[in-house]
Amino acid sequence: MNDHVRDLASVRDATERLLTAAAKLDNVSAAEPSRLPGWSRGHVLAHLARNADALVNVLAGRPMYASGEARDAEIERDAPRPLNVQLTDLRESAVRFQEAGVAPGDWSRTVELRNGVTDSASRVPFRRWVEVELHHVDLGIGYELEDLPEEFTQREIDFLADRFRGHPDVPAFVIEGDDGRLIPSGRREGEPITVTGRQADLLGWLAGRRDGSALTTDGGPLPALPPL
Repeated sequence: MNDHVRDLASVRDATERLLTAAAKLDNVSAAEPSRLPGWSRGHVLAHLARNADALVNVLAGRPMYASGEARDAEIERDAPRPLNVQLTDLRESAVRFQEAGVAPGDWSRTVELRNGVTDSASRVPFRRWVEVELHHVDLGIGYELEDLPEEFTQREIDFLADRFRGHPDVPAFVIEGDDGRLIPSGRREGEPITVTGRQADLLGWLAGRRDGSALTTDGGPLPALPPL
C-alpha cells in the first residue's frame, strides 16, 4: 500500500523548493523557453497549477479535465501571466490539493485519470510528486535530475519500468542501476537487454528527459521508448 500521508508531505516539500527557486525568476525569464519543446517556463508553471486542481477533481470523483482541448486551452491562457500571478496561483492550487489529500476518504478506491487511465487513490499524491519534481527540472533553472531525492528517483524508475512492462512495442530489457537492483521491463517475450547506468540517467531516459547516451547495454541498441 502506498503511504499517501508521507507522499503528501513530500509533495509539500517539493512544491516549496520549486516556489523558492521560481521566485528568483522575473517576467522576462519566465517567458523564456523551458526544456519542454514548445513550452515556456510560464507554460510549465501554469500546467503545474492546473494539474493540482485536476488531481483535486480526481480525488473528488470528477473528471480530471473537461477535455484534452480544455486542458491545453487553460495552459495557453495562463502561460503569459506575470510571474507573481503564476506563483500565487501555484501556491494556492497546491494548498487546495493538500486540503483534498487530508480529507477523509477511502484511499484504496480506484480513481480515473486522463485517457481512461485508472489507479489507486493512494497513488495520486505520488503522481503529483512526480509532476512537481520533473517539471522543476523542466524549468531549466538549476535543478537537475541528479538533485532529485533518492527515494523519489528509485520509485519513479520503478513506476516507469512498470508502465512499459508488457508493452508490445518495447523490446524486453532489464534496468540495472547504481543501486544494484534489477528491474525487468518491456515485452515479456525474448531475451532481455540489460541497460546499465546512473540512477539520474536511467530516470531521464525512462521519463523522456535524456536520450540515453550515457547508458550502456550488454548487446544491441538501447530500446526505443514510446512517449509518456
